[in-house]
Amino acid sequence: MHDEPSPTNSDGPRLLSALVDEVRRASTALAAAEASRARALAEAGHLALEVMAGLCASSRAAELALREVASEIAAAESISDRTVQTQIGRALALVDDYPETLAAWEEGKLTRAHVGVILDIGSPLPVEVRGEFDEVAVTTAEGLSPERLRSRLAALAERLHPTTLTERHHRGRDTRCVRITTGPDGMSDLVATLPTVLAVGIYDRLTHQARALIDTRLDDPIASTDERTTAQLRADILADLLLTGSPEADPTRTDDGPGTLGAIRARVQVVVPALTVLDRDGENTDPAELIGHGPIDATTARALADVTTLPWDRVITHPITGAVLHTDTYQRTTAIDRHLRARDRHCRWPGCTVPAIRCEVDNTHDYALGGSTDVANLAHLCQRHHTQKQFTRWAVKQLPGGTLQWTSPTGRTYTDEPLPYSPAVRFLPDDPPPPDPDDDGSSPPF
Repeated sequence: MHDEPSPTNSDGPRLLSALVDEVRRASTALAAAEASRARALAEAGHLALEVMAGLCASSRAAELALREVASEIAAAESISDRTVQTQIGRALALVDDYPETLAAWEEGKLTRAHVGVILDIGSPLPVEVRGEFDEVAVTTAEGLSPERLRSRLAALAERLHPTTLTERHHRGRDTRCVRITTGPDGMSDLVATLPTVLAVGIYDRLTHQARALIDTRLDDPIASTDERTTAQLRADILADLLLTGSPEADPTRTDDGPGTLGAIRARVQVVVPALTVLDRDGENTDPAELIGHGPIDATTARALADVTTLPWDRVITHPITGAVLHTDTYQRTTAIDRHLRARDRHCRWPGCTVPAIRCEVDNTHDYALGGSTDVANLAHLCQRHHTQKQFTRWAVKQLPGGTLQWTSPTGRTYTDEPLPYSPAVRFLPDDPPPPDPDDDGSSPPF
């Protein structure tokens, strides 16, 4: 038996060069495939818009048609329909307004990151100047990283704008928003899009508050045990301000205390397995869950269970399948809603993760058409997918056990089953079946 000879120092550059060539060939093939997908998405978008244009439809009807098409593709690919609709919108812009960029992408001269930068920087430009920007962007991109391209194109785009930055800033303020991106290990990014002056001001105040706390450690023996960094203190102070503060802009606020806005408290939907609360070593086996965002640590779950003043919904589940069998009470209004929240946990459109507390309880078979008001005909749908059920050609029926079967406009079917609770025993093909509780051990009759 002979060991394979290890590469010599002289072989290293040659092998690395070959690997670089292989990476480049793969990148070129990937770019061509991604560009081809963008063309297909744009065709799907054009198909939806052309159909609605032929019907002289309103802008809302056109948006629903686009949503219907996006849902068809999303269900086939098992991804979010919101994501696909965004991708269709960007693909339409790319095909219609940036042909040079699309061609360079297909040839492997640009990566998806470069294309994303060009679309982002070019999106505020009027359609009539995008052709010129398209040509300049492709020429400028050669040899630049996406981030360097971004800074270079930002200056070039300013020269093509027919309006001033001041005018555009007034319009840009309408896009201010707050959004959340779920990350690993029970952490998430809370992102606020604000006018730059306000964003920098907020960050500066948090920084000064954090440093003031750090300064107190020098004189206060108790505070000296606090080892949080400036970055950690910024995050903690921001959370405290947002969760406990009372907005100055509250028109109902008086000197006697917080007004309506200040009295509003945060709401989250959490599932905490009873054994996880009791057993400090079992959280990985059966973790607590923040609905719509993923697992949270047992310490946080126990803290929420200890301090909340609201009643918890006790959920009784099947020991094998994990299906919801019963909740504390059972009558329409609060009781059926409790059961449905426990069973569904989130919107029942396939792939949607909007928590049930942000959704509407919908009659699967419309009440006006004879549908009953019980758990066998009710499910949570977010506003987006409730609207889609009502106003597009998607159809749904509820099967036993709370399973929803969705049928797309092209006839494809997709099922969404209630997610079982853990621990639900899972048997591998070679494992013996679970014992029958009614089996007395006697021989079978045949």
